[in-house]
Amino acid sequence: MTTLLIKNATLIVTMDGEDRDLKDAAIFCRDGFIEQIGVQADLPQSADRVLDLKDHIVLPGLINTHHHFYQTLTRALPGSQNANLFNWLTYLYPIWAGLTPEDIFTSTQTALAELALSGCTTASDHLYLFPNGSKLDDQIEAAAQMGMRLHASRGSMSLGQSQGGLPPDSVVDTEDKILADSERLILRYHDPKPGSKLQIVLAPCSPFSVTGELMRESALLARRYGVQLHTHLAETEDEDDFCLAKFGRKPVAYMQSLDWVGNDVWFAHSVWVNDDEMNVYAHHGCGVAHCPSSNMRLASGIAPIMTMLGKGIKLGLGVDGSASNDGSHMLNEVRQAMLLSRLNSGIKGASRSAPDAPALMTARQALSIATRGGAAVLGRKDIGSLEVGKCADFFAINLNRLDYAGALEDPLAAVVFCSPVKADYTVVGGELIVEKGELKPIDIAKQTEKHNAASRRLIQK
Repeated sequence: MTTLLIKNATLIVTMDGEDRDLKDAAIFCRDGFIEQIGVQADLPQSADRVLDLKDHIVLPGLINTHHHFYQTLTRALPGSQNANLFNWLTYLYPIWAGLTPEDIFTSTQTALAELALSGCTTASDHLYLFPNGSKLDDQIEAAAQMGMRLHASRGSMSLGQSQGGLPPDSVVDTEDKILADSERLILRYHDPKPGSKLQIVLAPCSPFSVTGELMRESALLARRYGVQLHTHLAETEDEDDFCLAKFGRKPVAYMQSLDWVGNDVWFAHSVWVNDDEMNVYAHHGCGVAHCPSSNMRLASGIAPIMTMLGKGIKLGLGVDGSASNDGSHMLNEVRQAMLLSRLNSGIKGASRSAPDAPALMTARQALSIATRGGAAVLGRKDIGSLEVGKCADFFAINLNRLDYAGALEDPLAAVVFCSPVKADYTVVGGELIVEKGELKPIDIAKQTEKHNAASRRLIQK
């Protein structure tokens, strides 16, 4: 049995059901779970490991609900800098066809390092192409060394260009192979228990890269084993046109026809959804991974997230692929979500001073989406807030920094409104992943050198 005591925290933001903020407080953890939280004097005064977090704000670990780790190898490439989604994909698919198992391993660790340094403790990744012998196992092995929680999505593409799909035939698989490997991964790795560090998700890539039959069979397989389903949906206006032309339905209606709605399903993006389609999400319990930076980068549009929140739709945040965001900074994504939502409110409201002007997203709402919201999207009740019985997943930021000068009247707001900073501490299951701003599992300098070498080789092929 191991214990961890966090003491003297200036502010603990619990994100619990009462949205309690605890001043000069402490957290006592045992075997990776929170055993006590509250006033310093009421908690044990010793533990196997004690962290004095005087002058720090402590928040629940951020939860990343959509990413493509492998894309860290192809950031800011000249040919993809100024393209919309379909042209961006067309340019990058041939490059990604050169990925190797080593590339998957290396890029996974780079992405998770960035995430941990930005306060993230749980990440869902969507790996949907497996060239040159690559497997999801390569990602799983790399993530295990990083100590973070991973929802590893067995993505897939089966509809190549020769069959009317978007990806080249060289990066698609047969559907029999996809389904067999999906079942193998669930049986080998999926852990549904509280505190799990690894869960498997089935995630056909998108309506324009898989067949309807694969979507149906994936749903049947996932529900047989009780795992979640994930895909991209309604990301761009082009997708509407594609689905109407190919399936005679818009994306959300197409998902309904395939039995791809339910509380075990979440969709990435959902930028182009109307009121009726959002009602479908709310009625069936579907979740959404909002990816503001990626949506801006690819000029995809602004997702109606305040409307989604008003309808009770489960909403989380995702940094999305590092070739459409060019970074994996979760705290930055929180800020982007708040600011983009406010921009959208300004576009819709003729006058900000009018009585019926749309509400502006608050800093607390943005953090709630990235914590409690992300947990709900991933179907987890053991993470997302700092409460007794939940996982000891949190991050801490030293408030005595130039970035927050003049902003300490409201430390929680400072974390979101001010320029995004790196975490000083990130803890997953009671284990330190970041300590005093330094990543513990791997050497950053060596990782950067290794990653750049892999990137150069991939791009120059």
